[in-house]
Amino acid sequence: MNRAIPPGARCRPDDPSARQAERPHPPLPRLQRWHNPLRVESSLGALLPLFERERSAGNPLAVGVLLHTAGSTYRKPGALMLIAANGDYAGLLSGGCLEGDLREHARSVIETGEPRIVSYDMRGPEDLLWGLGLGCEGAMQILLLRAGPDRDWQPLTHLARALAGHAPTAIGIVTESACPDLPAGTIALPLRAGADAAPQAQAPLGGQSVQAALADAVRSGHVSWVEAESPPWKLFVLPLSLPPRLLLLGAGPDAAPLVDFAARLNWKVTLVDHRPAYAQVSHFPLAERVILARPDDLSGVLDLPGYSAAVVMSHHLPSDLAYLRALAQTAIPYVGLLGPAVRREKLLADLGPQARELRARLRAPVGFALGGRTPESIALAIVAEVHAFVHGAGALHAESHPL
Repeated sequence: MNRAIPPGARCRPDDPSARQAERPHPPLPRLQRWHNPLRVESSLGALLPLFERERSAGNPLAVGVLLHTAGSTYRKPGALMLIAANGDYAGLLSGGCLEGDLREHARSVIETGEPRIVSYDMRGPEDLLWGLGLGCEGAMQILLLRAGPDRDWQPLTHLARALAGHAPTAIGIVTESACPDLPAGTIALPLRAGADAAPQAQAPLGGQSVQAALADAVRSGHVSWVEAESPPWKLFVLPLSLPPRLLLLGAGPDAAPLVDFAARLNWKVTLVDHRPAYAQVSHFPLAERVILARPDDLSGVLDLPGYSAAVVMSHHLPSDLAYLRALAQTAIPYVGLLGPAVRREKLLADLGPQARELRARLRAPVGFALGGRTPESIALAIVAEVHAFVHGAGALHAESHPL
């Protein structure tokens, strides 16, 4: 049964032998080339409806955690999925290839409370011997553990609370242990006051190695391992990947498909417009917030530094100028501007000296050159570019094909 590490446990996380592993631990001889992604995408938002349903009913469920991958795999280490006792599941680890088999393992984990590591290798002809015949040319190792009322549904409760507050955090899970006081499935949480003070009072994880690894995961967005040798135990550390927060400045009809696309990605979207007929919650049911405010009041009604990206799209030149003036005074790393290059240059000229603060961050015309002129096509191009930016990717910009 997974549980939090008790105070005074003999196998403490501050054991001198504990260290943060430099490389992922290769647990199976035939799975030689385990690797970690650049950044974790846990997609927790997509899991919350099932978690909240099962918690409201008092039902335990299984948490699937992708520990290792090799070759071509649908998801990378740190990805999560949930499986209910009735077989319902949320999240994908293999694109649907293995989820049916995982459900069978999850039922046992839910019934017994004993964590289980399940390995799949689809890289060769022997894959046919498994009875799966997937031909995916990849390998993965997945940890299944139970989260239920006996342990306040941890680590899901902690992660859901952090997501609701858009607060960076990380968790650790003991995957292997020869220590009776530190069984597999034990959950490590960051030591901090506040919302999680109660569960942590029962399990103050004060070990330097563990806390340092949790802090590193929050800063880097990478998974890692902490290992001890005497007695041996291993802790998998994964950060919560917070969804991008997108600010749309202009709530015209063309903003609706943009909100819809962003919501499908579980992004948090705020819309602002100075026109009462446009700033209507009913027009954007999937938006987190819809605000009626004048462009000059933008910094007074919003915590602008909390946004990952902003797109100026009011189709009103004076309003767009006021929005750009406000954004120039922030550190929002991505600022998109709808409209052709000639309009951009006029706005930047009117902006004066503040244009220098903004130009390096400005994407104008906003969006990738995907082709298409409909509101949906333009929205897709914008979301694609923001997605590439926040994930550190790149592709053809729309500079040569203005939207």
